[in-house]
Amino acid sequence: MFFDMIFSFVKRLTQKSFTLCSILICWGLINVKAEPSDALKLAQQLNQAFVEVAEKVSKSVVVVRVAKNPGAESQMDGQFRNSPFFDQLPEDMRKFFQQPERREPPQRPRSREPIFDGQGSGIVYRKDGIIITNRHVIERADKVKIVFKDGKEYDGEVLGVDRESDIGVVKIDATGLTPAKLGDSSKTKVGEFAIAIGSPFELNYSVTVGHVSAKGRRVFSDQFMFDQDFIQTDASINPGNSGGPLVNIYGEVIGINTLIRGMNTGIGFAVPVNLAKRVADMLIKDGKVTRAWLGVSITTLREDTDFRDLAVGVEDGVVVRQFVPGGPAENSDLQLADIITSVDGTQVKSAEELKRSLRYKNAGDTVKVGLMRDGEAKEIDVKTGAFPDEFTAVARARRGAEDKPSEPAKANLLGMTVQNLNADLAKRFEIDEGEGVIVVAVEGDSVAAGKNITPGDIVTRINSTPVESIKSFNEATGELDLKKGVLVHLNSKGSQRFEVLKEYDE
Repeated sequence: MFFDMIFSFVKRLTQKSFTLCSILICWGLINVKAEPSDALKLAQQLNQAFVEVAEKVSKSVVVVRVAKNPGAESQMDGQFRNSPFFDQLPEDMRKFFQQPERREPPQRPRSREPIFDGQGSGIVYRKDGIIITNRHVIERADKVKIVFKDGKEYDGEVLGVDRESDIGVVKIDATGLTPAKLGDSSKTKVGEFAIAIGSPFELNYSVTVGHVSAKGRRVFSDQFMFDQDFIQTDASINPGNSGGPLVNIYGEVIGINTLIRGMNTGIGFAVPVNLAKRVADMLIKDGKVTRAWLGVSITTLREDTDFRDLAVGVEDGVVVRQFVPGGPAENSDLQLADIITSVDGTQVKSAEELKRSLRYKNAGDTVKVGLMRDGEAKEIDVKTGAFPDEFTAVARARRGAEDKPSEPAKANLLGMTVQNLNADLAKRFEIDEGEGVIVVAVEGDSVAAGKNITPGDIVTRINSTPVESIKSFNEATGELDLKKGVLVHLNSKGSQRFEVLKEYDE
């Protein structure tokens, strides 16, 4: 009996232990099923990566505060109107801000202390106190103050600004700073993560995330502007982000945020960091940027609808449309209507690529230019020059079509009338006397008028034939297919260019 009782007790204990073990096993299985999936783990790791990048880079991001002394021009006039953001405003709003300022009667200033009422962003470039920001943030500032995330403030000295790239450099009296880690923007790929850090709307150290939307963007169409080679991003950028970094997932700065295309559009632009570094180094050393240039106005062959049908033996390249008076190419072996296909062995297919190939050359460097001329491949050396500090495209004087020719010998081509150049005509049109034929009249609705040819222009060549007189002009134009088009080389007040004239069916 006693043994039966012992056996029964052990049996019940064994059953309870089995039940407890089963519960524990089931609980373990439930726990296994509750573990996050690989996809969720990856998302969590990516989330942590963004957090780490923001924390790391923010140590090298600064707030740039700018001030004007009382009596200086208003912040809108001096700061915002000269900012690229001003161009993004609706037209009626721009007109409002461009109206003369309504001024109150002058009052005695209460204080001569500067008022810090403008703000942007920047990055630490060097540990000895060099800060990179945007030109439009600091250019007209009387005082600059640099503020770090830990609250430390320093007075800043503007070392230089560059209008073409919109890069500016500020020096503060500090050492041992943490420079931003700079990447290689040439290796940046479209689709990569892009992180913008800055102070939009004075909301300091805001972080936004997006992607690199495009590279090599040219925002403005002026043929003579150089450094318009932006990185496009959909990371949210707003006023106040200017000068701050655009960063990749590795925490490397790939661009300096500069422009937006409208508010809340998801289209922002940053200066590639490789360009920003080159510009900053020049500003630190010389206080200005010296660029290499050829001194030509150019178009992309595929986009030049007038000229591309006349190009022989080439489909891609850059058309030399005009020489800038006094520019380095004016007296080189380069000719109007040459199609540039390479620079120093690197193929160029567009105007932007040609400018990009010259961007990192030094003024005075000689470059080997590959080109097509009249269907023949050539290679010539062209010495670059220094892009002038103040450049204005040549404006040609317009004169009325009513000017009367003083010589009986004349010729006509698609609405323009030309005569042999003589002393009387040279004096009338205020040009130097020489050989050639001069445009003395242009019909108002003609093909020539549509190409901006005006009286006083000198015709120097028709296609590849030099023009020295009415006789040679007539010989050059006698058997041309005007429906296909004819190249007319012109000298307009010292500026050389060409136009393509075509006869169109009615």
